[in-house]
Amino acid sequence: MAKRILIDARMYGLENAGIGRYLINLIEGLSQLGKKEQFIVLLRKKYFNELELPPNWKKVEADFRHYTFEEQFKLPEIIDKEEPDLVHFPHLNVPILWRGKFVLTVHDLIMQKQGTDATSLPLALYFFKRIPFLLIARSAVKRAMKIVVPSEFVKKDVENYYSISSKKVTVSYEGVTALGGISNSPHFAKASRGKQSYKLIEKYDISKPYFLYVGNAYPHKNLKKTVEAIVLLNSQSKEKVMFTIAGSRGVFKKRLAEEIKRLGAEKYVKLLGYIPDEDLFSLYKNAIAFVYPSKEEGFGLQGLEAMAAGTLVLASDIPVFREIYGHNAFYFDPNIAGNISELMLKVKGMTQKDRNRKISESQRFIKRYSWQKMAKETLEVYKQVLEKK
Repeated sequence: MAKRILIDARMYGLENAGIGRYLINLIEGLSQLGKKEQFIVLLRKKYFNELELPPNWKKVEADFRHYTFEEQFKLPEIIDKEEPDLVHFPHLNVPILWRGKFVLTVHDLIMQKQGTDATSLPLALYFFKRIPFLLIARSAVKRAMKIVVPSEFVKKDVENYYSISSKKVTVSYEGVTALGGISNSPHFAKASRGKQSYKLIEKYDISKPYFLYVGNAYPHKNLKKTVEAIVLLNSQSKEKVMFTIAGSRGVFKKRLAEEIKRLGAEKYVKLLGYIPDEDLFSLYKNAIAFVYPSKEEGFGLQGLEAMAAGTLVLASDIPVFREIYGHNAFYFDPNIAGNISELMLKVKGMTQKDRNRKISESQRFIKRYSWQKMAKETLEVYKQVLEKK
């Protein structure tokens, strides 16, 4: 009899950032691999109506948000009704009273480590929510049969933070295609060069030359230091150089905008907000380089996207980026604005021949990162857990 594997995909979709993209690619990969198993996918209403799945897959609507009372008390009822042999939770929000066999994906421990500057909530509400989060996360990690992580860095972090055995944790790198796109996003892969790229630059009113950052504006992303760096760079450059920030939103974008104004950097920084994948390729492609100034990450997908699009990558000299990018990025001290601006200036002055050589090397390098490989490794984890008595 086919084993029933349930995936909690309520965070499916690009609006849910990294976890949403992870679920899109996991489900796509498993739909091509898992022919012997029966898969059940829990979805919010939007994607319950939109997502098409193979015959051996079943959709179940679970239209409530993560970290809610509904999740803790209604989700177990929905799961038990489907009688799964195994459940995959792609995040730490596992119902604390639910008892069943499950696999857990831990993308990073940034939420566990961040202080009060990383919240948009009033302090009293922050602490009111943080304590249950920490309890739920610890319970999930301790009870999981297997934990999947996106890097060796996160593997060590989880083992040390929660004092668990290394045998419990499996590294499965995330993926990016080598053709300048994301497997689930044909628009990104098909984005053209030439005239269309220039139209997009005009569409977003971007001045060239520019450095690019893609992602949110949480404090650990360290964008303030990069804004300081672009001001320093412009004091040394004969031509105006912009820093374009795509994807930031909410209260942290507002705080960043205030910081940009305080530093007198408005004429050097462009805040774009969310950019759809079909436009993102051209923004990467036309940049001098992609800048990733984070002080901590679990993987670093945007840097791989930039390499795939044919863009140089400047990244913080932190262990996870060294692990993921190897010699295919230029590294800087994320704590020193002068170090960032110095590297920016150096990369800006590279010859086209040297740029092309570095880009070609990085595009060969990223072929090792495959969403299909990630899905295959995850399916193998399912099988290992299901075989345990």
